[in-house]
Amino acid sequence: MWEFPWRYKESIAIITGIIIIGFILQLLIGKFNFLLFSSPVNLIVGGIIILFLILFSFARKNAIYHWFSGVPFAVSLIGGLLILGIVMGLTPQLLRVDPHDSSALTRLGFRQITSSWAFVLVYFLTLLSLGALIVRRLIAFKIKDYAFYFNHIGLWIILFAAGLGTADIKRYVMYVYEGEVEWRVYNDNGDVLELPVAIQLNDFVMEEYPPKLAIIDRNTGETLPISKPDYFQIDEKRPSGKLYEWNISIEEYIHEAIRNSDSTYYHMPMPGSSPAARVRAERNGNISEGWVCGGSMSQLYMTLPLDSQHCVVMTQSEPKRFMSDITVITEHEDDVNAQVEVNKPLKIGDWMIYQYGYNTQAGKASTYSSFELVYDPWLWPVYIGIILFALGSVCLLWSGNKKTKKEDDVE
Repeated sequence: MWEFPWRYKESIAIITGIIIIGFILQLLIGKFNFLLFSSPVNLIVGGIIILFLILFSFARKNAIYHWFSGVPFAVSLIGGLLILGIVMGLTPQLLRVDPHDSSALTRLGFRQITSSWAFVLVYFLTLLSLGALIVRRLIAFKIKDYAFYFNHIGLWIILFAAGLGTADIKRYVMYVYEGEVEWRVYNDNGDVLELPVAIQLNDFVMEEYPPKLAIIDRNTGETLPISKPDYFQIDEKRPSGKLYEWNISIEEYIHEAIRNSDSTYYHMPMPGSSPAARVRAERNGNISEGWVCGGSMSQLYMTLPLDSQHCVVMTQSEPKRFMSDITVITEHEDDVNAQVEVNKPLKIGDWMIYQYGYNTQAGKASTYSSFELVYDPWLWPVYIGIILFALGSVCLLWSGNKKTKKEDDVE
């Protein structure tokens, strides 16, 4: 061991030592602060990495260079990243760690693996090792190795942009009231910031699932049975069923209802309306019938008494889909009208606008909508890297298929 050429034993030992050093640094000085790499520092560091790889290539005949850019060291680095990835998958990751949390998992950085020194050190070594391999192969350029170049250069660009660009990513939550324009947000310190992007909320629309019925104890308000509460999902295709000890049937259901009198409802799609159902409950020949409503911020709920101890209630409707009709105003581009909803964001320049939330107490009558705005100027390099990596993977499959056919023809 430790005699050139170095192979897997030496590579594994070095990576293990690097990870241990990372854990020691984590215990001594805390997590790695990626904000130190904010622009233009990340550009300078990126330039230094590229310059180092170019200068290092002059020693490409050296045994250390061959080991550093060779397969054993690369496989060991991938193994180290895999182990840290497994730790990340098995340990809940937190955006912010409680400063008073002194558990071993937190102190070692397991709660924020991508910010731990162990991960950062292995990541930078991977970036340098992969870069050295690419430079070595480019110096001995061969057109037939195009698949290798696409694949490895694409992967290097992804690692380079995703790592060094982390510090330039900014996230804000903006609350916009219906009919108003907003461009201000708050940072983590509570300071007001003015963004170069403004949002006007034209309309907020929500679709809801039909609510459920439940039977509660009128004295305690607990849903029965206490050990495992029973619910009846309102469904036009299944208007009757069993709920706790009662046979339940839905005689009439109005999804957007307004109270017509003390005990009746009628259909009226307007802010403040809420689901209501005329319910018939029967047990042991005793029948109760009447309207049940979950209520809203504009009207009271209504229950159906069954006896002196029990009554039927309606739960609040769960959101099925919510969407914001917005107009985005920027300094250098024309106004953009769009509809933003969950998993359907809007991209404007280097900004991504996501549907974040709404007034959950008001539900579909919410007067505001909240958006998450993410600024990521390094997103395009990542896209380019992904495209190159995908092209390289396809080319590798195609060239491998050609070789297989040639071998079959020879046979």
